[in-house]
Amino acid sequence: MGLHDQVRSRIESLLASNDVVLFMKGTPQQPQCGFSATVTGILSGIVSDYKTVNVLEDPEIREGIKIFSQWPTIPQLYIQEEFVGGCDVIQQMYTSGELHTALGFEAGEVVIPKITISDSAAKTIQEVAAQNPGSAVHLKIDAKWNHEFSLNPNSGHEVTASSNGIDILLNRDSARRAQGLEIDMSDGPHGGGFSIRNPNAPPPIKQMEVEELKAKLDDDIALELFDVRDQHERERAMIKGSKFLDLETANYIESLPKDTLLVFHCHSGVRSQSAAEHYRDQGFSNAHNLVGGIDAWSQRIDPTVPRY
Repeated sequence: MGLHDQVRSRIESLLASNDVVLFMKGTPQQPQCGFSATVTGILSGIVSDYKTVNVLEDPEIREGIKIFSQWPTIPQLYIQEEFVGGCDVIQQMYTSGELHTALGFEAGEVVIPKITISDSAAKTIQEVAAQNPGSAVHLKIDAKWNHEFSLNPNSGHEVTASSNGIDILLNRDSARRAQGLEIDMSDGPHGGGFSIRNPNAPPPIKQMEVEELKAKLDDDIALELFDVRDQHERERAMIKGSKFLDLETANYIESLPKDTLLVFHCHSGVRSQSAAEHYRDQGFSNAHNLVGGIDAWSQRIDPTVPRY
């Protein structure tokens, strides 16, 4: 069975437009098979941004990519338009450090990090582990500095960090990000939970209220305001003086000094948080998220800006 030209063109366009492309079942947030979950877990530990294609939503691509790569299974990883392999190959490359090299990173020496676990956190971990015999406590720290605990068997490739009688298993990238990690317990409105302090993580994104933005604009304080919504939304409503974040604007941002006051907004403050995190990770030290987005601006600052 041959590959239709239209499908081939779509695949080639995806690969040409993105340095790293993963054809998978589901999404990184909700993988729909164990192999896809494994690969996204590995990639997210190394890089903070990569393109994924959910083949379950696109039958043409699901079958076409198998013909294109001459590989019968999903997931499939491409780097710089070159087919890398499926789950087993990616796991092997990750363990050897070859995957880091292919992605443009140094694998580095695996070092056992020094961590500190409080008495209360150790007690909680022991109680949970006792209910899951045969499982080990894993901690994954991905490239976006999200910390995720899980209980799974030891695969034999992890680094073991110990504190207060507790063994924590980490993959090589998590271990590199865990030096000096402190694990404690904290109380919250919905009960207790783990409190993690990681001295290696970048500072959290600064949050700016709409009143503060209005005051800065009125006082002509130097700042750059960027709208990360799509063009259709911007046509419905916009904050005067904001710049639409397209490719040209992205190139403009890259030319700015790293200490420039950047403010990102969307409709409600969710997408702009991600944009601010992206530029913080690119070295910008003064990136802000506009709390509540343009909707808060419409309600509390300028009612002439339409709500939607």
